Amino acid sequence: MTTLSVSQPPTAGCPFRIDATGSDIHGEAAALRAAGPAVRVQLPGNIPAWAVTDPGLIRRLLTHPDISKDAHQHWPAYINGQVPADWAQRIWVDVRNALSAYGPEHQRLRRPLAAAFSSRRVRALAPRIEEITRTLLDELQTAGAEESVDLRDRFAWRLPLLVVNEVLGVDEDLRDEFRDAIGSLFATDLPPEEAEQAPARVYRLINRLIWRKKHKPGDDVTSALLKAQLAGHLSLTELRDSLMLLIGAGHETTVNALTHGIVNLTTHRDQLARVLGGETDWSQAVEEVLRHQPPVATVIMRFAVRDLVDEATGIAFARGEALVINYAAAGRDTRLHGANAHRFDVTRTTARDHLSFGHGPHLCAGAELARIEVRIALAALFTRFPELRLAVEPAGLRPLPSYISNGHQALPVFLGPSAS
Repeated sequence: MTTLSVSQPPTAGCPFRIDATGSDIHGEAAALRAAGPAVRVQLPGNIPAWAVTDPGLIRRLLTHPDISKDAHQHWPAYINGQVPADWAQRIWVDVRNALSAYGPEHQRLRRPLAAAFSSRRVRALAPRIEEITRTLLDELQTAGAEESVDLRDRFAWRLPLLVVNEVLGVDEDLRDEFRDAIGSLFATDLPPEEAEQAPARVYRLINRLIWRKKHKPGDDVTSALLKAQLAGHLSLTELRDSLMLLIGAGHETTVNALTHGIVNLTTHRDQLARVLGGETDWSQAVEEVLRHQPPVATVIMRFAVRDLVDEATGIAFARGEALVINYAAAGRDTRLHGANAHRFDVTRTTARDHLSFGHGPHLCAGAELARIEVRIALAALFTRFPELRLAVEPAGLRPLPSYISNGHQALPVFLGPSAS
């Protein structure tokens, strides 16, 4: 089996500059993929890193014990104060939660999240997800068949937010504020002062949520995490940052998967017909959506704990170097998914081999919940509105201003007549 082993530091190369606006996620991913399994890049803010694009190398790195996500321990540039205090993506490495922890600390911080999103608890949510979906579709049905409707705003954005708010026990009067604050965490084109304000706003809302749960706990994940914090199993910072992770990641990924699923199925009517006709099941269609358009294009950051070399590729990573994982590139790898990997195909036999929810110890704890939400939502939407179509050309859809989050700013559609 191919392993990573000790090596001398690699020589410096010419870095590829990552576009902060995310204007062409897949064009950039293709260029990186063509340059090699891992490529030296410069992230917005002039932060040097490796962008890893090869699925095999990604799997090896994400399961290697000497690849860390803890900047506080393993990123010398961060520890030595060389990373600017106003770096717009700093929140992604400042946080203290399961996303940024290493070794036993990661296991400790992930344990309560894994319990909260166990298969049993997630599957028990399915009837409630179906109920929320029906309510949103009933509201949509009040629009005229040929009236342009922003399906992101009125459906794809609202459904995951309502679900995650129920899981976390967020009161109704806080939901709109959370909705407005979350998106800015993923925007990577913000000037430093705005980027600094984004997490501060989310923290203020989280503090209000914690205060309420202290005085009125419930049968929800926030109350369970608060109980763990009061028992000394989590610090207050870890509690707050764990809630930020759940609210942000639990919402953003599902919104993006839904909008991409809607776009792909409306622009591939033959494939939509296969799914609606039962030739291909919805679960398979969802996996192809996730492969073709990973909801998170690039995940930052990981760090080499010591000098390493990947024996399969010969690529060396020096101790302390930062790595980002480019899931957009991996999802369209032609060696894994064939020469037509750039095409959307619900019959693709390798669709389930994607890495869009990660791999190894940091595999997304909410992956099963996201899959269930997207499957229920897409099936119900297209069953209710089988003639749904885009109100603009696909090229006219504006991408999110982010190299991390892969989604749309808006999704204008014509619903067409309702089947009900």
